[in-house]
Amino acid sequence: MTTPTPPASRPHGTLKLRRVAIDTYRENVAYMHRECEIYRAEGFQALMKVEVSANGAKTYAVLNVVDDATIVGPDELGLSIDAFGRFGLEAATPVRVAQAEQPRSMDAVRRKIAGERLTQADYRAITLDIVDNRYSKMEMAAFLVSSGQNGLDREEVLALTRAMLESGERLDWHEPLVADKHCIGGIPGNRTSMIIAPIVAAHGMLMPKTSSRAITSPAGTADTMEVLCKVDLTPVELHTIVAAERACIAWGGTARLAPADDILISVERPLGIDSQGQMIASILSKKLAAGSTHLLIDIPVGPSAKVRHMREAVQLRKLFEYIGDRMGLHLEVIITDGCQPVGRGIGPVLEARDVMAVLRNEEAAPADLRQKALRLAGRILEFDPDVRGGYGYAIARDILESGRALGKMEAIMAAQGGQPQSFVAGPLTFETTAQSGGVVTAIDNYIVARIARLAGAPMDKGAGVDLLKKLGERVAPGEALYRVHAEYRSDFEFARAYAQQNSGYTIGESAEAVVSYMDL
Repeated sequence: MTTPTPPASRPHGTLKLRRVAIDTYRENVAYMHRECEIYRAEGFQALMKVEVSANGAKTYAVLNVVDDATIVGPDELGLSIDAFGRFGLEAATPVRVAQAEQPRSMDAVRRKIAGERLTQADYRAITLDIVDNRYSKMEMAAFLVSSGQNGLDREEVLALTRAMLESGERLDWHEPLVADKHCIGGIPGNRTSMIIAPIVAAHGMLMPKTSSRAITSPAGTADTMEVLCKVDLTPVELHTIVAAERACIAWGGTARLAPADDILISVERPLGIDSQGQMIASILSKKLAAGSTHLLIDIPVGPSAKVRHMREAVQLRKLFEYIGDRMGLHLEVIITDGCQPVGRGIGPVLEARDVMAVLRNEEAAPADLRQKALRLAGRILEFDPDVRGGYGYAIARDILESGRALGKMEAIMAAQGGQPQSFVAGPLTFETTAQSGGVVTAIDNYIVARIARLAGAPMDKGAGVDLLKKLGERVAPGEALYRVHAEYRSDFEFARAYAQQNSGYTIGESAEAVVSYMDL
């Protein structure tokens, strides 16, 4: 055992700061050597929360203890990539380490676990502590699970929305009408925003589309747009692009828009949590922070969608409208068909292919993706006081068919910056075939999305599922239903094993096909 002698340049009781090149995905992690004098003297233990301070700066991190001096030496304190970047100090800076006090807002979390109703002050304290990195992922998981299990009433959803909104910056576009659209998710391939934004911008309306990355789906709008161009944009870049093109399609994380939500999403994703109250607060806080004044919410309904019954959709619509009204947001909700995936591709590369096929007016472009995008774009165009009710669809169709939407999309992509990496569909493929002949009477959204995620989507851009048959289409025995793409052999095997257990398709007679909700 070696006892280090503190150099003269390092004050007593401090450690030298070191950047540890480990990605801990939005969790601050500190690394301390087991033979460190401070570790032994202070009685630190692995996974406890520590406070790191120097030169007036302070951050909190979960402690990991190491025995390998090549990671951190006995006289060093390591910080993970994100933690080091947020701390903002140079390597080798002397830092002090102390046990962190448990965040006071954990009392509110414990009350929520017990089934109590929390106040605006409670939610504000929780979100501020989360943004200050005072919560470990275990503590955040406790908050999320308790909120999902015990539910949030509408006043709690309103309080959480306000608290999340106050946790970060707000964009101001200095215009009276800033349009946006959001789908609550659960339908693979539903990449309408990338078609709607250029249509709306070509009409002249402002639509700065800032999106999250996928939580439980095989791709989010930002994941798919990243196939085509840069999506990590600073607030200054966002303003410059939107001023020039009237729209952007970007990831909202770099703009510090409701950052508490981004941190909670990092916990929701691996746990697969997406509770109703959290979902509404997440969506509306992000949209308000992004400067939206007019918002269209898409709620797909279907037997394997997030929302499976019309009564649930109506209740959700009323809650969205209540929160939107209280927050001063002009909000409309449209209920759409969620009986099957939209388009043919599921996964970033395959969905980007479908989007560009629609914008290019290709004959083989997915008709359902085109139709839904036009329908939603038409409703958004009717936010414009100069567009008469019922005329939006025709205007949107004209913009698409004339090529103006494609031109605008190409201009947005150029403004955001070209994607230096070329993404293609994963080279490892297998096809799932029909066991019997007949008509496709049902497609399980969850199962095909799960197969796409097991194949590697959205982290691997080229991974996903390419649907070869949709509802109502006839298939012969042994005919391919879909093709799965993967980039890595392990993902390929996981996806194939899962698909062999359940293809996600039901083959029967045409009379058995599920009812469409598209016209509701």
